[in-house]
Amino acid sequence: MTKKILIILSEYGYWGEELVGPLGVFDDHGYETVMATPTGGRPRALPPSMDPGFLDPPLGRSVTTEDMARRVREVDESDRLAKPVDISSWVPERPYLSSPGYLRELEAYHRALTELRATVADYDAILIVGGSGPIVDLANNERVHALILAFLEAGKPVGAECYGVACLAFARDWDDRKSIIWGKHVTGHCKEYDYKDGTGFIGVDFNMGPPPYPLEYILRDATGPEGRYHGNVGHPVSVIVDYPFVTGRSTPDSVTTGEKMVAVLEHGLRRYGW
Repeated sequence: MTKKILIILSEYGYWGEELVGPLGVFDDHGYETVMATPTGGRPRALPPSMDPGFLDPPLGRSVTTEDMARRVREVDESDRLAKPVDISSWVPERPYLSSPGYLRELEAYHRALTELRATVADYDAILIVGGSGPIVDLANNERVHALILAFLEAGKPVGAECYGVACLAFARDWDDRKSIIWGKHVTGHCKEYDYKDGTGFIGVDFNMGPPPYPLEYILRDATGPEGRYHGNVGHPVSVIVDYPFVTGRSTPDSVTTGEKMVAVLEHGLRRYGW
């Protein structure tokens, strides 16, 4: 039977290869893929991720080949991204405690979560694509967190790349507030590879400078004393599987992230990279 993968993308810019890499792997295996964004807006690739002449500042070299730039442009301009699922109309939002009808609204919220779990049953895994955009509209998005938790409760794999891994650090049960990756092994964008300046987003006309938070530090704290963050600085590829999580550090890890998600789904892979 074919597999069905839910792919979450930011509306403020995704890094091209971090979509196209795993997407190509899923396509090669005949998987069905469904795109989703926070408000249903069409996602766009960050311009540097389509430019083979762009030199990544920390690495001092291009991280995008001519072939990958072409593939990213093809996907970015295709109908595959034209009508993503609108997460805001699909996933409920928890009411404010100050709401006059808080108790009834909270009951309705939990009923909607039950319906969400039933919908998630149609999917086999979820993947959160990286880039700078997730910093804006995915990392602290409670609806995205609810989706992740629904997949976990259903026993389904959860993949994330680069700054998309922040969603895993912040996704938590509302009662105990402990990160879902507590005690787990993960990777994600390491401090050495962060830009010192030039963090940009689609649709925002300003230079943020460095990323607003060091993802490595967040992941180190979120995994706790029994887990571990793996930066693998200087290693060409950093992908970690600690079931049900599959995490990729950055751009060159994207294809491998897709391959390991396939290995988890089809061959029962439970541990890799640590």
